Amino acid sequence: MKGRQIVIGQVFGLDAAALMQDGQLQDLILDTAAVAPLAPGAICRAKVDRLVKGQGGVFLRLPEGERGYLRDRSGLREGQSIIVQIGGSAEPGKAVPVSSRLNFRGRHVIVTPGAPGVNVSRRIRDGALRASLQALGAAALDGAAEPPGIVFRSVAAQSDPEEIEQELRSLLDLALAVAADAEGQPELLLDAPDPAEQAWRDWAEPPPDGVEDGPNAFALTGAAEAAEAMLSPRVDLGGGAWAEIEALRALVAVDVNTGSDHSPAAGLKANIALARDLPRQLRLRGLGGQVVVDFAPMPKRDRGTLDQILRAAFKAEPAETVLIGWTAMGLYEISRKRDRLPLSRIAGAQR
Repeated sequence: MKGRQIVIGQVFGLDAAALMQDGQLQDLILDTAAVAPLAPGAICRAKVDRLVKGQGGVFLRLPEGERGYLRDRSGLREGQSIIVQIGGSAEPGKAVPVSSRLNFRGRHVIVTPGAPGVNVSRRIRDGALRASLQALGAAALDGAAEPPGIVFRSVAAQSDPEEIEQELRSLLDLALAVAADAEGQPELLLDAPDPAEQAWRDWAEPPPDGVEDGPNAFALTGAAEAAEAMLSPRVDLGGGAWAEIEALRALVAVDVNTGSDHSPAAGLKANIALARDLPRQLRLRGLGGQVVVDFAPMPKRDRGTLDQILRAAFKAEPAETVLIGWTAMGLYEISRKRDRLPLSRIAGAQR
């Protein structure tokens, strides 16, 4: 199908949602409860277990016997209860990264306790609309003892004001209820949204050209085949070139090969193809941490061109990504936040 399509169904035996663009898989959300009980985005009560001297962080006891790691230990003491949000995934045996800065995300609004202020997405340029949303947020916070922050998302520009206000009130009430439940043993207070809910929340803008929903939706749209392809390390780059993406314990290794093309421009062409597709590949495979790319041989003068293409490709990537650059050995280093579980780990647990 041409255009933007949202697919709701099942893949790997799990509830899932997929975002397709012109028949190509762009994003994939899976219900990971069977693999990891604490998915990114979940909010829970934790107990401070051990302060880490010299690193400024603290280890926490989380629900389900999990361990968490919080980078900021300011004002914390051992045995203290604290509410945290799961910030990403970790390798088996390692502590799960968490944050004490909570956010309650809705389709139109994000509520941020501890970060006061009413903000409107920069994509909303209409001055009158921005002013009305600012007024709506101020009215909702009127009289609050410790007002949280409010961020109006860009989709609010096309939505009914009553619908926005209703969601805002609901999120504010939820934030207050969670804050009031700060004392006690480690416990899950708010689970991460299911795939269908998250798809509706994050992919509704711009409006999709079609929605496919049902038990066979993934098979009918080709999303199931595309998801299965992400379990293979090989990525076809066209013209006989390919790349291999392998997740090791310490890093993610990417190797680019030109194949049978031995022309002078073969290396640059293969490298450009990989650079443009790399954000999608890492996102769909659920890979992050330190990423090291061994690009195909090319003249050093072309590195600037490749740098520009990489920066343009990662510009719209939602996961926090730092393009570190070239090493002395000619490798390219990238640091990407582990914001989801590796796809291979999820699929492997279901087989």
